Amino acid sequence: MTIAHSIVITRPIAQGLPLAQRLTQLGFVTELFPLQEIAPLPEAGQERRLFQAVLADLAHFALVSFVSPNAVHAVFQALDTLGLVWPAGVAIAVVGEGSRAALGEHGITDAVTRIYCPSGRADSEALLQTMDLAAFADRDVLIVRAETGRELFADALIAHNIRVTKVIAYQRLSPLTACLQSESYAQKLGKQLQELLTCQSVWLMSSSEALRTLTELTRQLAGEAGVVKLQQVILLVSHQRIAETAEKCQFKNIHLIGPGDANLLLALQSYL
Repeated sequence: MTIAHSIVITRPIAQGLPLAQRLTQLGFVTELFPLQEIAPLPEAGQERRLFQAVLADLAHFALVSFVSPNAVHAVFQALDTLGLVWPAGVAIAVVGEGSRAALGEHGITDAVTRIYCPSGRADSEALLQTMDLAAFADRDVLIVRAETGRELFADALIAHNIRVTKVIAYQRLSPLTACLQSESYAQKLGKQLQELLTCQSVWLMSSSEALRTLTELTRQLAGEAGVVKLQQVILLVSHQRIAETAEKCQFKNIHLIGPGDANLLLALQSYL
């Protein structure tokens, strides 16, 4: 059975394409509309040199925290390139099962090292509750991230006398920038957006930043009338913070479904 609604997947292509294939097999109509592109750091940039230097000294850290599956993949791909392996005794912290699964793809499981990962809620607050922060006092912890991100986890560690190092492992590129650089790309994206806004669509959103990007992108490509149409779509969000961002952006049909693809499938079956 094919379902008439178009399921719009806004994840980066590397995560969005497997989900689209799975949903298509289940009879859903899917549309890829990535609101971020994940790219490696520039070859000759200072950030890349700093990243590689930190990887060469991973054994110095008591714990390494990955903010996302993209951070996991960036580190282990770089380790392979440098001919390095994950050092024994260095614990790992991740905020969700997606990052844990990404670790597994690189052979890192609980049998290899201690992995802190919350069950249920997938955020920094839940991760902190799983950890004995006093055990890391006066020790060094590394946070692997993109250019920007929440500071709550780092601030909590610092408050417990933990020495924190942050390193940028990848960059997130916005379609807003690409539209400014290429008129033909902007026209192509604008046409796709207009088509999605004129049909029944369900938008999957797993990032507040992506949601803000979508709103501004629609304003630039489809005007205020397009933004009004966008605010009427069914919006499935994975976290309360994203729901709050959606309310601020005046979306009218917001559904908080929780993290993970299992919750997503349950929600799609329920709403459609």
